[in-house]
Amino acid sequence: MITDQEIMEALKRVKDRDLDKSIVDSGGIREIKNKEGNVSLKVALAKTGTAEQMQVQQEIVNVLKSEGANSVGLRFETLSDEELEALGGAKEEEFTGPSLLAPTSKTTFITVASGKGGVGKSTVSVNTAVSLARLGKKVGIIDADIYGFSVPDMMGIEERPKVVDKRIYPVERFGVKVISMGFFVEDNAPVIWRGPMLGKMINQFFSECEWGELDYLILDLPPGTGDVALDLHSMLPESKELLVTTPHATAAFVAARAGAMAIRTHHEMLGVVENMAYFESSVTGEKEYVFGKGGGTRLAEEMKTDLLAQIPLGQPEINKDDFAPSIYAEEHPIGEIYRDLAEAIVFKTRHN
Repeated sequence: MITDQEIMEALKRVKDRDLDKSIVDSGGIREIKNKEGNVSLKVALAKTGTAEQMQVQQEIVNVLKSEGANSVGLRFETLSDEELEALGGAKEEEFTGPSLLAPTSKTTFITVASGKGGVGKSTVSVNTAVSLARLGKKVGIIDADIYGFSVPDMMGIEERPKVVDKRIYPVERFGVKVISMGFFVEDNAPVIWRGPMLGKMINQFFSECEWGELDYLILDLPPGTGDVALDLHSMLPESKELLVTTPHATAAFVAARAGAMAIRTHHEMLGVVENMAYFESSVTGEKEYVFGKGGGTRLAEEMKTDLLAQIPLGQPEINKDDFAPSIYAEEHPIGEIYRDLAEAIVFKTRHN
C-alpha cells in the first residue's frame, strides 16, 4: 500500500508547467489524505483552469496509480502572489487567436439563471443547448455552476477534453461543445474555492478553450446572485438571460432577484421558463399542478419579458447504449416543447 512518503516522492516527477518546477519544489502540495491507498490531494499551481492543469491532473493520477494508489481525488487552488514572486513568477504566454469575448465575436451568450436550487435549471440548460444544435446552430455550453457541476453527467459524457498545443478542446456530445468544472476534478472531489479564484477559472474557460465559431454559448449559472454570477455578468460584453422558475410563488419571488441583477448589469432579459409546470397523466391525459400555478406568468410580468415555455414534470427514456439521463429525444413530447423553446430563442435573437 502506498505511503505518504512514497506519494511525495512520486509527485516530485510532476512539474508545474508554468513554473518549470515540480509541484513539490514549488510548495504546491497543500494537503495529503491517504486512507488505505485512497489518496486525496489539494494542489496549488501557478494557474488553474488551463490546459496545463489538465495535463498535470492526469499526470498526478497516472503517477500515483502506478505507485499503488487505488483512487486519486484532486482539488486545485492557485499559488499566492507572494509565493509566485518568490518562485520567480509564472511564464506568461499571450494567446493571439480569436476569442469569444472579442468585440468582433458573433456569439450570442445566454445565461441560464435561477433564484434558488432545485428548479431544474441545469436540465433546462442542457436541453435548450441540444435543441438549438438540432436546429442546425453551432452551440457550446459552459457548466458555470462551479460547486454543483452536473452537465457532463446529465449529457452522459464520460471522456475528458483533449489538450492540443496548450489549448483545451471541449468535449462534443449531441452537437454541443461542453466544458465543465467537473473535468478539472478527480473522483467527484468537492470544490472548496473562494470567489476570486472561481472568477479566474471561469475566465480561463473562455480564453484557454478552443471553441471555434459558435452561434450560441449557454452558461449554466449557479443559483442565486453570488460571486460567479456577478463575475460572469461583468465579464461578458453582453448576454441574454433565461430565467428558470417553478410555478411556486416562492421560487418565482427569489428568481426575480437573479433577473434584477442581470438588468442592473445591463444584460437583456430573454424570457422565463417555468419548469415542473404540471404533471400530465399518460393514462388519462389529465394535468395535475403539483407545485401550484402562475409563478412563471407572474415572474415574466414582473421582469417585463415573455414566458417562453412551460415544461411539465417528466423523465427522458433511458437508452443504455447511448446513455444521457437528462436529454429528451426530439420526438418526446417534452423534447418538442424544448424544440419550440429553441425556435423562440432563435427568433428573439435573430440567428437566422
